[in-house]
Amino acid sequence: MSQRSCLSIILAAGEGTRMKSAVPKVLHTIAGLPMVAHVVKAAEAAGSGELALVIGHGADEMRKAALKFAPKAEAFVQEKRLGTAHAVLAARAAISKGYDDILVMFGDTPLIDPEALAAARLKLAEGAAVVVVGFRTENPSGYGRLIEKAGKLVAIREEKDCSDEEKKITFCNSGLMAVAGRHALKLLDQVGSKNAKGEYYLTDIVEIAAAQGLDVVATEASFENALGINNRAELAQAEGIWQQRRRREAMLSGVTLIAPETVFFSHDTEIGADTVVEPNVWFGPGVKIATGAKIHAFSHIEGATIASNCDVGPFARLRPGADLRTKAKVGNFCEVKQAIVEEGAKVNHLTYIGDARIGAGANIGAGTITCNYDGYSKFFTDIGEGAFIGSNSSLVAPVSIGKGGYIASGSVITESVPDDALAFGRARQRTLPGKGKELRERFSQAAAARKKG
Repeated sequence: MSQRSCLSIILAAGEGTRMKSAVPKVLHTIAGLPMVAHVVKAAEAAGSGELALVIGHGADEMRKAALKFAPKAEAFVQEKRLGTAHAVLAARAAISKGYDDILVMFGDTPLIDPEALAAARLKLAEGAAVVVVGFRTENPSGYGRLIEKAGKLVAIREEKDCSDEEKKITFCNSGLMAVAGRHALKLLDQVGSKNAKGEYYLTDIVEIAAAQGLDVVATEASFENALGINNRAELAQAEGIWQQRRRREAMLSGVTLIAPETVFFSHDTEIGADTVVEPNVWFGPGVKIATGAKIHAFSHIEGATIASNCDVGPFARLRPGADLRTKAKVGNFCEVKQAIVEEGAKVNHLTYIGDARIGAGANIGAGTITCNYDGYSKFFTDIGEGAFIGSNSSLVAPVSIGKGGYIASGSVITESVPDDALAFGRARQRTLPGKGKELRERFSQAAAARKKG
């Protein structure tokens, strides 16, 4: 298999009007990744060396998006929507390069399994000319039936054309197909449009190939491989299935999910064994978590790196660029963005740390803020090893706190503090005996006068 060349043609020209969106259907996301990118990843995992993306609606937007998730893919535009075979032939230039295997997939089937594609390719390697991936269902209504005789596939029959006996067949067409490269163009060019819609159907190559004595077979995969997305409800359904798969995968790899159904991963989440994730945690793109971390409930993490044995949350927000080193702690109602929290440092509660470095073993008191933005530019705050930042302090960047520095609670720090120094940045307290009672009496009298007036 590894020595067989393979072209994957991904059909992504549909307008997706039922999505009710200005965004092309296949660019709507599952786990933070466009659904068509999931199809691309499956093709690559199945050993496809080359990709052809057939696009239509939103062609320019699709090209730009494809550069991110499939930079080597060649894009072809289907100018008119005249059926699936017509769409495949939009990539004629790619097909004619002479690949051993041609895989045909749809950009709106994000749950496709690479193993199903690999199984189809294996049948091509064994001599089949056409391989159709099917699935079995107890409710086949609406699906094309796979008609087999003596173990060979002889036709794909749309339900409206099925006989009463054929409608009882529960083996259905997923739409995924593999074609031997040496036969592909010859078969596709024989597809006609003599049907009710006047379109060129890819499924017709099954009967064309069978009539020529070529080997046509079907392989079986799960229903999820065929789950196409046409509206937001189906998008949510696919998201649910994807998340369920990923949660199971995480738990089987040694991650504890206390309430799995409440934890949401992104397509690229990396999470190490012996990590414990409490309920209602959301992982956005770009999260890497090492072993033994604890992620407490209601935390929101995106674009962050969390080293081993860190402690995060509850109710923590880690934004892109947050980098927690071994045994660091970011506690409840804290936000960290574009900042390093070095080994053993603690940001316990009610704190914002942005564009900063917190040295190893430093302690950041409740209510501390790094004032990193002046309305025009971002500035950096550097907090040294073992420093202590008292509660309710504001560190106005650019500023540095030296190793072992101590900031008195309630301070506004605008100048750098040397190693081991103590800094106060607050007004001197004055205490006026009896003044509190006097103020209460004055305020009470004023309130009474307003009520009478």
